[in-house]
Amino acid sequence: MGSSASKAALGATTDEPMEPKAKHLADLIQYINGTNMSVDHLADVLSEKTGNSSWVVVFKALVTVHHLMVHGNERFIQHLASRNSLFTLHNFLDKSVIEGYTMSTFIRRYSRYLNEKSLAYRLIASDITKTKRGTDGTMRTMDTKRLLNTLPVIQTQFDALLNFNANPDELTNGIIHAAFMLLFKDSLRLFAAYNEGILNLLDKYFDMRKNQCKESLDIYIKFLERTAKLAQFLKVAEQVGIDQNDIPYLTQAPHSLLEALKQHLASLEEKNDSWSPYSLQHALIPSIPNNPVVNASASGAWFAAHKSVEARQQHGKITAKNLDGSLVNLVGNLNLGESPVNRYCLQWAIQ
Repeated sequence: MGSSASKAALGATTDEPMEPKAKHLADLIQYINGTNMSVDHLADVLSEKTGNSSWVVVFKALVTVHHLMVHGNERFIQHLASRNSLFTLHNFLDKSVIEGYTMSTFIRRYSRYLNEKSLAYRLIASDITKTKRGTDGTMRTMDTKRLLNTLPVIQTQFDALLNFNANPDELTNGIIHAAFMLLFKDSLRLFAAYNEGILNLLDKYFDMRKNQCKESLDIYIKFLERTAKLAQFLKVAEQVGIDQNDIPYLTQAPHSLLEALKQHLASLEEKNDSWSPYSLQHALIPSIPNNPVVNASASGAWFAAHKSVEARQQHGKITAKNLDGSLVNLVGNLNLGESPVNRYCLQWAIQ
């Protein structure tokens, strides 16, 4: 490991109660993005710093690791995922200063998220926040078996992220604020992949076997619960000054869609293939948000969904292909300091 990178790692994790300096983070990014640069020693240095007794040093080390995961070469997170253990901070507590008690709580939660992010990479063999999105993206083109294996992994990582659970008045210093900003960026990318996986799941649902339908329904219900929690997380983001244009617009999903999924599973369990076109029609009609930014696309989505129901009533089933533009509408782009991220109007995101 080069001397400049060593100095940058130590500089990013000093005991000064301020976020890691941008110049140190930039030096570390340049190092791990360099051809054939080993990341083992860098990971060792940062891991050693998390063994410090000071909440400042530990928190800054975690923020630095997260920054490198998000902005650095994939080799870094790949190496972290290959380790038998990463951060064992579930009992961390800094009693030396009053602020240490509060910050230690967030350190424990934050380290758990970084552990889950690394474990997810090991299980999925990719960073799901960086995979290709869209109709031909990773989550939309997965087969049923892989999809049912991947979505629970995303759910677990998403749970750990939302469990950070900081109120605006708890983001009292630059270090925890830097951590929150990294979590915010991850939340958008992670949820975008999560949401596209759910679209794929709905697309396949009515062609699945009974056991797969059971598993998929459970995944979908958990998705609704987590989306509601994301809405609360995004309220905090808005209150701490993140631009509203960078925050997705969420509205409620119709209860009738969930009921339609449940009825289909019940029909399989009763070995009854009959289906009520009336209930499907009402399940597919989304509510139209009042937000003028999305009114045009939402109106078009309602028309497309309504026409698709009429066309498929005689067949007695629906697929998520009929829901494109209804469950999710692309209304613009987010730029979070690196590559642009799709901003979604999630009409049916919350039950």
